[in-house]
Amino acid sequence: MQPKLKPVKNKTVAGVLGILLGGAGIHKFYLGKPGIGILYLLFCWAYIPSLLGIIEGIGYLVMDEDTFAQKYGGYIE
Repeated sequence: MQPKLKPVKNKTVAGVLGILLGGAGIHKFYLGKPGIGILYLLFCWAYIPSLLGIIEGIGYLVMDEDTFAQKYGGYIE
């Protein structure tokens, strides 16, 4: 049995940031991925990061807490 992980970051905050500010990559900075966040900033004029941010934001919101904690860091409760 795997120990239950508690996520370090809030998945709801990450989802809302992805939907509202995904074009600027703010959700990536929040999740501790500044390299990808800068890439989103560089290409924000093309609106592709905005579309990706909406998709990723929805993905964060529907993702299971355990999966989110494994993917984006967590600690044993």
